[in-house]
Amino acid sequence: MGALMVAVAFFGLLAFGLPVGFAIGVAGVVGIIDMGPRFMQMVPDRMFAGLDLFPFLAMPFFILAGEIMNRSGITMGLVRLADALVGWMRGGMAHSNMVASVMFAGLTGSATADSAAFGNTLVPAMVKGGYARPYACAVTAAGSIIGPTIPPSTLAIIYGSIMGVSIAGLFAAGILPGLLICAICMTVIALTARRKGLPKGAGRPSLRLVGAALKEGFLAALLPVFILGAILGGFATPTEAAAIAVAYALVVGGLVYRALSWRDLYEVAVRTTRITGVIFLIIASASILGWWMTFNRIPQAIAEGMLSISDNPMVIIGLILLLLLVIGLVMDINATLIILAPVLAPLTVQIGMEPVHAGIMIILALNISLMTPPVGACLFVLASVTGEKVEAITRELWPFILAEVTILLVVAYWSDLTLFIPRLLGL
Repeated sequence: MGALMVAVAFFGLLAFGLPVGFAIGVAGVVGIIDMGPRFMQMVPDRMFAGLDLFPFLAMPFFILAGEIMNRSGITMGLVRLADALVGWMRGGMAHSNMVASVMFAGLTGSATADSAAFGNTLVPAMVKGGYARPYACAVTAAGSIIGPTIPPSTLAIIYGSIMGVSIAGLFAAGILPGLLICAICMTVIALTARRKGLPKGAGRPSLRLVGAALKEGFLAALLPVFILGAILGGFATPTEAAAIAVAYALVVGGLVYRALSWRDLYEVAVRTTRITGVIFLIIASASILGWWMTFNRIPQAIAEGMLSISDNPMVIIGLILLLLLVIGLVMDINATLIILAPVLAPLTVQIGMEPVHAGIMIILALNISLMTPPVGACLFVLASVTGEKVEAITRELWPFILAEVTILLVVAYWSDLTLFIPRLLGL
């Protein structure tokens, strides 16, 4: 009865438009009240315990660093570098969008930041260059999920913190999947370029042009290399590296490029606070619901239910992916991760998956949900920024979604590929 009340409370509040963080918290409180009034004292304790993890400090720092780089305009140097490298191909601006997404990912780790930044810059440029606006938005949405896959990834920090998995290992494991997503999306663009009549670039760039673009984008491109080198080399924790990234962004944006005003810094701080506040509210609220689920052995029941269908690891992995993709259609991915990770992670251990492998599989599945209707966050960011309809973007997006689901299956079922870099680095 308690489980039914919690489900009704949660989905009912979502249906009435209550933000997901509040809906999760209220549903958790409903479950605890059903257990007995004496358990209510657990609510503030669980909310605090859910946030009392040192690695969580890395999130606001990485978000702040990305906002500073974006506000100062440094990231446009990356766009020009990407255009110099691949813009000469048919569909060159679409290819440049993908390559720039890889570079931008190392600065923010955020799909919505990628969508907002490129929705304001690359989409209008692509439309001016002869691309249909829905297609330009679809390319941007498809590339945006590279952000939270390639490190620094906010989802990797959350997963590693709550599940006790190496964040450095998750960062390393996200590199190849992120690059594969870029490669397969560029393949989709190349295969459909002639049929869609995509414009062709002006020809191969000269070494001088590439060199000039590399010089312009060098300082921005150096940041992700510096962050990864510090973390994966064992010189800094993710939190320390995130703080250093903020200092680097301030120096480059404020002193080298002189593109930051005090007003910019204020607006960047406000935006970072809002984004971090939303994420932390979801984490704190999900801690209440997660404790209630654990107390009532719901994770064990779900695991036993899946194992009753089949004990074949291949089938179990498929069921996990299906569950994540379906729930991701209708629920915020941060909330989904925080609620389902404690449920699914023990199940992956039972079938013999490495914790880092399981973590990056779960993270990538949820990332794909960012661009799937009806609640894909990147779709709505692009729709609001560009004025394009979500339905029109979605129609152009399906080939990219199918391609990225293919990469998800490769990541899920080919552990040696996924764990190649972590093993190489001894993680």
